[in-house]
Amino acid sequence: MEAVQVETIEGQDHQQSKKGTTFLRTCFNGLNALAGVGLLSTPYALSEGGWLSLLLLFAVAALFFYTGLLLHRCMEANPLIRTYPDIGGVAFGWKGRTFITILMCLELYFAAVEFLILVGDSFEKLFPNTTLFASAKLSLKQGFTILAALVVLPTTWLKSLGLLSYVSASGVFASIVVICSVVWVGAVDGVGFHERGVLFHKSGLVTAVSMYSFCYCGHGVFPTLRNSMKDRSQFHKVLIICFSLSTLGYGSMAILGYLMYGENIMSQVTLNLPLKKISSQIAIYATLINPLTKYALIITPVATSIEEKFPCFLTGRSISIVTRTVLVLSTLIVALIIPFFGSVMSFIGSFLGIAVAILFPSICYLKLNGPCRRLGLELMILALVLLVGSLIATVGTYDSVRRIIGELRSE
Repeated sequence: MEAVQVETIEGQDHQQSKKGTTFLRTCFNGLNALAGVGLLSTPYALSEGGWLSLLLLFAVAALFFYTGLLLHRCMEANPLIRTYPDIGGVAFGWKGRTFITILMCLELYFAAVEFLILVGDSFEKLFPNTTLFASAKLSLKQGFTILAALVVLPTTWLKSLGLLSYVSASGVFASIVVICSVVWVGAVDGVGFHERGVLFHKSGLVTAVSMYSFCYCGHGVFPTLRNSMKDRSQFHKVLIICFSLSTLGYGSMAILGYLMYGENIMSQVTLNLPLKKISSQIAIYATLINPLTKYALIITPVATSIEEKFPCFLTGRSISIVTRTVLVLSTLIVALIIPFFGSVMSFIGSFLGIAVAILFPSICYLKLNGPCRRLGLELMILALVLLVGSLIATVGTYDSVRRIIGELRSE
């Protein structure tokens, strides 16, 4: 039976090679998966850890790149693997598939929460004196967060979005615009790059690593991107290009923002920009493109997983709309209760990001590749990756939860 499945898949692979995604388009989609809202937080992460923590950004990038290669090798080892949950299913059966599906859904869910927080922060910055929500006794941030949820809600009702290439283009373009606008604010609009910063902050090191980790949480889509390619053997080159360019962008933004605002940098660099400057407004509006266009893409896999898990109860168009509406409302409630962009980002990066992007790929690779379990250099590297990943996850999750609790108490 398995031989028939493999034969069928090989036939599908042959057809896929004729109409699959080109190398360049895959690079574009992969870059969009990596270069997102994390771009805004790298200056703050650098301020938390000091200048030396910039080395950790490159170390985190290398670590996540390596585990991306492990996913590629897992898919090479078994032609039955199509998606990330498939890797868990092949390695550990239905328990592995279920576990990774839950982790991926949680990661996507909290990323959707983060998008709403970002939109609320950005609109509050753009319209600080509005009285639109005064009668409802809402703060500006709460009002704009609710408004953002209402705007994106109809887009989540579409089961077939058909906007992947547009979203990728808008996301990458928005990232470039943000970097250029911040450079313009510093070089032309008078802010300058005069802050010296601090060489090393021991107390903020864990936060810095957690936020850097969030920046590279794209592993959930890597198997899908690889499976869509015409020539899947080139996927490792896609990873090299995507990680190199995204790291260049993250590093540049971190350095520029820290030189501009030093220890006064906020969790999103756009919140520091002088609002009266056109370049600042362009940067803030550009940051809104990613969350407003990606929210539906982020939440749809979660809704689909729920609908597939309970097909008897969740059938029909109207039930699907209700399911997605409830999901959006739940993310809105979480965003209103925990409206702390930096701390939520740290939690996602340290807990969910490390689990999905570091620990699970390494464990599955060990399971699926018998030769790597023999004592040697590769086994030592994998053991080190698991050790470092476990340490970051444990310490980072504790630190981020502690910060969230502290911020909730101070409100």
